[in-house]
Amino acid sequence: MKIAAISDIHGNLLALEAVLADIASSGVDVTVNLGDILSGPLWVAETAERLMALHLPTIRGNHERQVLNFAPDRMGASDAFAAARLQPAQREWLSGLPETLRLGDEVFCCHGTPRSDLAYFLETVIPGFAGAGSPGVRAATLAEASERAGDTLQGVANGLILCGHTHVPRVLRLADGRLVVNPGSVGLQAYDDLHPHPHIVENATPHARYALLTRLAAGWQVELRCVPYDWNAAADLAEANRRGDWADALRSGFMGRFEASAAP
Repeated sequence: MKIAAISDIHGNLLALEAVLADIASSGVDVTVNLGDILSGPLWVAETAERLMALHLPTIRGNHERQVLNFAPDRMGASDAFAAARLQPAQREWLSGLPETLRLGDEVFCCHGTPRSDLAYFLETVIPGFAGAGSPGVRAATLAEASERAGDTLQGVANGLILCGHTHVPRVLRLADGRLVVNPGSVGLQAYDDLHPHPHIVENATPHARYALLTRLAAGWQVELRCVPYDWNAAADLAEANRRGDWADALRSGFMGRFEASAAP
């Protein structure tokens, strides 16, 4: 079995098309979408239409939940932009997406952790943000990741848990043999956040990210892939939509301006 895992597209249609083209050349059996699909100052409705036509196994992330359920005055700039551009059929599609799903006996898909779409799985936010030299986030310890995994796929030989949310490509094998994989983000390679403490995530290049997972006799082979696309065009659109923070992140994979400067 060969799986392509995509996550955190955030309306970046150009990055999505590049990743889909790369997947098409890889002979996968199934492509799974791990959520945070549309929120952001890019191609909201167009990305929804593209994915709806593909009928991929898809779960919703925290941004789908927020776009569907939050009042406009509770939304951040990215969710508000998306909510204003969704058509009824696209809202209906989002509302029908499950929070988690299983692919066969060995693979479990979630957005954040099996129990929360907001919790970080393979990263831990810590106090003390001081810029790139002290970003306020670190890799999760084995004990932290194990606690977050809970009993999901416990006892399953070669159990594979796929997650997203943090945009950081990472692979961690738990002590009992379960493998946790975050494929990274298709659409956005850096962001800043305030919860539970201020922190930034930076992937250091603007490439679109996803993962290829192949089931071999000895277990899962994981390829974390970086795909080039026209990130300058995506950044130009973000700038035109008054999101300089996104424009900087899209062009470089690093933070320049922060979300606090975004238009309301």
